Amino acid sequence: MWLLFSFLLFPLVFCSRKQPSVFISILVRNKAHTLPYFLSLLEKQTYPKSRIILYLRSDNNQDQTIDVLDTWLSKIGPKHEYHDIIKDFRECDHADCLLEGESSPVGWSDTRFEHIMNLRQKSLELARFSLADFYFSLDADVFLTNAWTLEELVTKELLVAAPMLSSIGLYSNFWGGMSDTYYYERTEDYRKILDHKMLGCFEVPMVHTCVLINLRHSESDQLTFLPENIPSYPGPRDDIIVFALSASLRDIPLHVCNDQLYGTVMIPLEDDQELEMDRQVLLYTLMEVTARNDPISVDPLFNRYVQEIPDKTKLGMDNVYLINLERRQDRYIRMKYNLDLIGVDFQLVPAVDGKLIDQNYLIKNNIKMLPEFSEPYHGRPLTFGEIGCFMSHHKIWEDMIASNYDTIVVFEDDIRFEPYFVQKLDYLLTELKTIPEEWDLVFLGRKILHNSEEPWLQSSSQLVMVDYTYWTLSYILTRTGAQKLLAGDPLTKMVPVDEYIPIMYNRHPNETWKSYFPKRDLDALSVHPLLVFPTHYTGEEGYISDTEGTSTIKECKECKEKKDEL
Repeated sequence: MWLLFSFLLFPLVFCSRKQPSVFISILVRNKAHTLPYFLSLLEKQTYPKSRIILYLRSDNNQDQTIDVLDTWLSKIGPKHEYHDIIKDFRECDHADCLLEGESSPVGWSDTRFEHIMNLRQKSLELARFSLADFYFSLDADVFLTNAWTLEELVTKELLVAAPMLSSIGLYSNFWGGMSDTYYYERTEDYRKILDHKMLGCFEVPMVHTCVLINLRHSESDQLTFLPENIPSYPGPRDDIIVFALSASLRDIPLHVCNDQLYGTVMIPLEDDQELEMDRQVLLYTLMEVTARNDPISVDPLFNRYVQEIPDKTKLGMDNVYLINLERRQDRYIRMKYNLDLIGVDFQLVPAVDGKLIDQNYLIKNNIKMLPEFSEPYHGRPLTFGEIGCFMSHHKIWEDMIASNYDTIVVFEDDIRFEPYFVQKLDYLLTELKTIPEEWDLVFLGRKILHNSEEPWLQSSSQLVMVDYTYWTLSYILTRTGAQKLLAGDPLTKMVPVDEYIPIMYNRHPNETWKSYFPKRDLDALSVHPLLVFPTHYTGEEGYISDTEGTSTIKECKECKEKKDEL
């Protein structure tokens, strides 16, 4: 009776446990250009801010880094959302804002390594002193596009875990191997992890730049960034190597996780590069982000710190064409964002939508499939998507002639650009202008087949004699080239556009198909390495084909009757 009475007076309360506390350490130097993106994404992390201590350290800046940080703190501070914010800013006490012994803010001098090791160790000790459950070391050139990153890492319950970050190259925030002298060593598994051929969390010898440490494990007390804390330390005085050896020499596993797309990291500058080059790295990193995510949305608070879009150009040509399906606005938004970033003035070409093509369209445009055509891999007729793709390129060739353009470049909307695309394209055009008689079309992006034989163009280090190839991701075309492509009368004997172009430069392996086009004199080259790549490859998550998922062309009696009526 007393128990029942007690329950009525004091009902049971079901309590939920608080999430672990996280100490986030952010070291920032000369990153005013990256901070608007970095901070905008950091603020979007779903982990409860009340369980986060922020430690912000910045010194020896030659730019507006501290101004950007102060602007952000003036916004978030009054909200009192974070458990605590520790601000540790040091203004320059001398004109060049360099550390003693530095000749540049870019190079890694011994002084800089010592400085960074001490800063990282200080932040780690602050986290331990704060009795935080986790320590999250995060650099300001990391863009965590996955808002659940911190939550995901915490729930993995690993002693040390890093989310795998992509970049504009093969660079990432982990090593696949470490040499006998404790420096970087590439392994086969590195590419498999980087390319998501293997999925999960993998033990690796090195993680850096974005690392979570579980401080609740007693073994974490042995992790350090200072060589002095490791008896008989055998390696170089480098913060990330010291940390890695403090783990491996004590059998503490380091893990990198690629089970999700977590974000992107900027590649570091070389010692001989200028700080201004970091802005170019940022630009192409922002473009790389869009290959798997929406463009980063920057808090308007930072608008005055975001670098201005460059003046628009046509990349040294008469016109730039972008092909885009009207129903694929996501691709248009992404491509416009990227082309704006690199200052490209383009003409939108509404693609012919294969889903809207019917027999009436075929009759009106006198489109007939090549009688002997059968798609090589699937043994099927042309799809309406392939017809739409061909007609989209055909429209551009016609417009080029009608507009009397000499040279154009064509982009499809499912592409990603090679880093420093504009500079590399300019270098390519400089050579092409010296050899106008050698080419009508130059591929910038395509699928190179594994058995291709493509010798270098004589005296060139960036142009090859292109073999049979797939895809029309991007190419440069001259007026003569457009005339030759149109003169082949391709609509009355249609094949996919990436089969037609190799036929016209006489490198297609199908002799029967080629026989329908007796004049095959298109002069084609390709840049090598390529400057444009697809955003997704067949079979990858997110891959969508706008040519495969449509009906196939049909020869029928009704079609012939309709044509006769017209």
